[in-house]
Amino acid sequence: MTVTVAPVTGAGLAEVIPALARLRIAVFRDFPYLYDGDAAYEADYLADFAAADGAVVVVARDGTEIVGAATAAPLGAQDDAWQAPLAAAGFDIARTFYFGESVLLEDYRGQGIGHAFFDHREAQARAEGAAHAAFCSVIRAADHPQRPATYRPLDAFWRGRGYAPLDGVTAWFDWKSIGGAEEERHQLQYWTRRL
Repeated sequence: MTVTVAPVTGAGLAEVIPALARLRIAVFRDFPYLYDGDAAYEADYLADFAAADGAVVVVARDGTEIVGAATAAPLGAQDDAWQAPLAAAGFDIARTFYFGESVLLEDYRGQGIGHAFFDHREAQARAEGAAHAAFCSVIRAADHPQRPATYRPLDAFWRGRGYAPLDGVTAWFDWKSIGGAEEERHQLQYWTRRL
């Protein structure tokens, strides 16, 4: 398989948003997110993201099929719930870029696409004048009953890219989990690096 990875910005974002929504629903069903996705929520969330000046979606394509995507946008364009923990930790919101989801179909993992996602997002962040990049990862107990025996956390990959978790800096967000009747709160850990 020949996969191309390229950033999409501006008016081009509208074209890739539907595929990104499908990928988020499919990939985030798996551990650790266990997200029971909703197409209407995805449409609203991603439309807000795409409207942000400086936003980028890095798209992985196998031929014409979108098999993965990663997002990034200025933190100042994100909801206050994403900004507040980093502002409280002393980050300059105007000079911080927020890296949202990285979603990639399982058959395409382990081929360097994750590195390409970060390379392109970091380049966009620098081009927009950011001094830091930040993202969140969901916190799950090591003995979580739905944790697959084959699950490998991405911590080593992120550390290899120069990111580190911010001690005590977390966010809380609600989403419906697989098998749940309604939304529940989930804690996410912030990771950052200087660009």
